[in-house]
Amino acid sequence: MVAPFRPLSSSSAISNIVALALTRAGIDDPPSHGANLLRHSAATHMLRGGATLQSISAVLRHRSLETTTIYAKVDLNMLSQIAQPWLGDVAC
Repeated sequence: MVAPFRPLSSSSAISNIVALALTRAGIDDPPSHGANLLRHSAATHMLRGGATLQSISAVLRHRSLETTTIYAKVDLNMLSQIAQPWLGDVAC
């Protein structure tokens, strides 16, 4: 609604904008806060779109791929689309 008159030079400025947007939207308990919420949302969206962890890591500028693996949690809705039926009592 109001354009910034100076550059957003810190993550706290972005975190404040996100916090205000969450308050306006009536979201009381988001999974993360501030700039981290934007980063997590972007990473999750890229992962669901088929991006590799390596490419997500590059976009988020993570120093280690291990940091990016927090976004590779099990998504039960996506998993149910590819899961095979259980074979029951079939011996290995």
